[in-house]
Amino acid sequence: MLEFLKDLHPMLQAGIAGTFTWSITAAGASCVFMARTFSQKILDSMLGLAAGIMMAASFWSLLAPAIAMSKDLGVPAWFPAVTGFLLGTLFLRLIDMILPHLHVGSPVNEAEGIKTNWKKSTLLVVAITLHNIPEGLAIGVAFGAASAGINSATIPAAIALAIGIGIQNFPEGFAVAMPLRRDGMTCSKSFWYGQISAIVEPVAAVIGAGTVLWARPALPYALAFAAGAMIFVVVEEVIPESQRNNNTHYATAGTILGFAVMMILEVAFG
Repeated sequence: MLEFLKDLHPMLQAGIAGTFTWSITAAGASCVFMARTFSQKILDSMLGLAAGIMMAASFWSLLAPAIAMSKDLGVPAWFPAVTGFLLGTLFLRLIDMILPHLHVGSPVNEAEGIKTNWKKSTLLVVAITLHNIPEGLAIGVAFGAASAGINSATIPAAIALAIGIGIQNFPEGFAVAMPLRRDGMTCSKSFWYGQISAIVEPVAAVIGAGTVLWARPALPYALAFAAGAMIFVVVEEVIPESQRNNNTHYATAGTILGFAVMMILEVAFG
């Protein structure tokens, strides 16, 4: 698998990795064909797992390489990482303020963004789509960085990132599809809404890889940008969603486990 990817163009590598993470989202959404009800404790634990993976990936796969690449740029080594990180959080915050969306488990009257008459299902899909944009960008930037021949960014590390994001995409697909199924939507429609939110990942991955190939000096900024966007999603949405049903201990355990899983992937592949 590794040798096969090494021979491909970075944008194609990113597209394949993004398609893989999308497929895992679809796998999570497919749970609606097996059951109509679900354990809230399991869902909150899975959301915690997703949060832990995203936090760990933001540092090991994105911020650490960004800092390592910045040492020879003629600016303080922290500057590109901090600048990109803050821009990434600002970008997601602006989208969060404008685009109508609804967090998992929230009533429709708590929808955020510009007021709209969109259905609950649409608002939920938009919310999870917001999660997936920075994840797709992160994958693309990681493969683009690996193609630049920089020691701190390798294809195995980019694959580890894709695997980690894939693991945490399973609960995202589950988190959209199962509540819709519980509310009476058909299995097929619940599955459709659950998996479609991740369609942006292969697209964003290709865009991310293409951007850093076109402007390699911006690579550390791009890595940190993706990290900032992911951390914003974790703090703004994933962790609060995992904690809102008083399953704090389960969600926290999931977060710690997710962080550990991503750390193992990074060390094993890196």
